Amino acid sequence: MLDHLYQILKLLRPRQWIKNVALFAAITFAGQLFNFNLLEQVILGVIAFSFLSSSTYIINDILDVRKDKLHPFKRLRPIASGKISISEATAIFLLMITVSFVLATKIGGLFFLITSLYIVLQIFYSLLFKSAVIFDILFIATGYILRVLAGEVISGYHISVWLLLTTISLSLFLAVGKRRSELTLLRNFNGAKIEEVRKSLSHYSSHLLDSFAAIFATSTFIFYSMFTFLENPSGIKINLDLLLPDFLPYYLQRKWLMITIFPVIYGLMKYLQDIYEKSEGESPDRVLLSDKSLLGSVLVWGILVIFVIYFMR
Repeated sequence: MLDHLYQILKLLRPRQWIKNVALFAAITFAGQLFNFNLLEQVILGVIAFSFLSSSTYIINDILDVRKDKLHPFKRLRPIASGKISISEATAIFLLMITVSFVLATKIGGLFFLITSLYIVLQIFYSLLFKSAVIFDILFIATGYILRVLAGEVISGYHISVWLLLTTISLSLFLAVGKRRSELTLLRNFNGAKIEEVRKSLSHYSSHLLDSFAAIFATSTFIFYSMFTFLENPSGIKINLDLLLPDFLPYYLQRKWLMITIFPVIYGLMKYLQDIYEKSEGESPDRVLLSDKSLLGSVLVWGILVIFVIYFMR
């Protein structure tokens, strides 16, 4: 019984829910993170998207069950290994997507449209575009972007153009890293035929994916740097002028959000190291949670962002 419950939990992939923190981007950078009415709505949106993303993983595993059995790691998934039947997985899928849509309806019409668009795109991805070169990467990245837009719809606040470009570049970078690691894993696994496991991978070379990774890592750094330089943080402020020497307040008026560039640079470099030396980029959430230094850089970045936006005048 406990083993079966574990298999159901494994089917839902709760570790992937960490991606849904992207919904907090809009209220965080708008200085509204401590607006508890908005925060409650965004948390509800995160829950809805978590259920929704789990439902897409289930339908993806159902459609890809034959190919997953040929994959060195995916063959251990509950459906591919036969520990959960397709009929039971279908029932769980229907339950998860129903709960997600009910929550989405309570949040608002636009949010419901985004969740509907997300599930439609994921189904098209599983049926058609997973095997299409370039499009498979673009569809993976779209999922990240829709999460950020969902956070905007819930809160009514919008992120800057530069932060949106950063989100797009980072999404593409993670998607390319996922493909690069998967290609390496399949090439190193005896008996695996790349074209049978994932057709699109057979059309990617390591050099091409390396070029893609370099492009999107660079654009992420540039766009985020531009965002920190041009952003004018607003939110709760603590006036420290009375506690500091006369000359210091002048320096505190500088673009202090730019100090968050350093953990971003480290995070990009560390993730690239994990892709090329450890071949771990196939699952970005697994990389983040298993690499303590990478996780630390993300936490440092988050703390610095909140401190600069909410506490520095």
